[in-house]
Amino acid sequence: MAGRGSRLRPHSFTVPKPLIPVAGQPIVHRLVRDIAEVVGESIDEIAFILGDPAFFGDDVVESLKNLAEELGAKPTIYRQDVPLGTGHAIMCAKESLSGPAVIAYADTLIQAKFEFDPQADAIIWVKSVQNPESYGVVQLNSNDEIVELVEKPKKFVSDLAVIGIYYFKEVTDLKVELQNVLDKNIINGGEYQINDGIKGMMSHGKIFKTGQVDQWMDCGNKKVTVETNTQVLKNEQEKGVNNVHPSVVTENALIIPPCFIGENTVLKNSIIGPYTSIGKESSVSGSVISKSIVQHETRITNAILENSMIGSHAVFNGLARDLSIGDYSTFDE
Repeated sequence: MAGRGSRLRPHSFTVPKPLIPVAGQPIVHRLVRDIAEVVGESIDEIAFILGDPAFFGDDVVESLKNLAEELGAKPTIYRQDVPLGTGHAIMCAKESLSGPAVIAYADTLIQAKFEFDPQADAIIWVKSVQNPESYGVVQLNSNDEIVELVEKPKKFVSDLAVIGIYYFKEVTDLKVELQNVLDKNIINGGEYQINDGIKGMMSHGKIFKTGQVDQWMDCGNKKVTVETNTQVLKNEQEKGVNNVHPSVVTENALIIPPCFIGENTVLKNSIIGPYTSIGKESSVSGSVISKSIVQHETRITNAILENSMIGSHAVFNGLARDLSIGDYSTFDE
């Protein structure tokens, strides 16, 4: 989670993208908890690879350590000081690369079953997509083993896109191959890539299989993050989760589920939902908000918002908008 999340600006100017809440919970917290829930085994250690300490500061480190300890795991923090690619980022955590491991990128959420094929040395989770030419995809042989990784194929290879979650029965094997990538200065797209380490494992006979996901939810930009918020709220509604905090104050206000409404939020003369998240200690008055994300301690009045994303400590007083404004912004018309 070392990147700056430029596609999610202005929200990622002040908060690292993996820490931006979706349905009231930071993206990376949801991802780690989801993996811990479905992996079906106790977790010894959770290693986080962060970027610049000026951006990923002490508060970020503290929240991640608390997350790991909550799950009964040792937290370890590593830094990727220079953005040199996924392979380089993973090798920043080389001291933790031993034994069975899951490696995941922190800007995506999933619903999946983690079933580990005993015949496989590694598993790459994939999702069938309609436009495989826009993704990295896997090529399979007649035994449904992965034999090649192809980035944005111009000719059809398969429709199985790599979503950025991997399992290695022995992650030391990946470490050895990635060290070779670094030593030989094997660069693709200007960076050291995990794919080159995986291809090295394949060349030495390691068997890769696919894992299928039921849902793949991206958080790369404002539009897809709002869609992901919608899907997460649907999922939690199906589980019977009530995401409206009991301290929420409503005065002539209607909440149409599913919604997340954080603690001490005040809703007056408004209609909220469906598919809307509003963070703690916010206030909404005289407004209609649907399919949107509003972060904490934000004030909204006289607004009609849909497909919008508003940061924390913001003030918005306006009319109908499909809106994206960051933290500490003020809009008054």
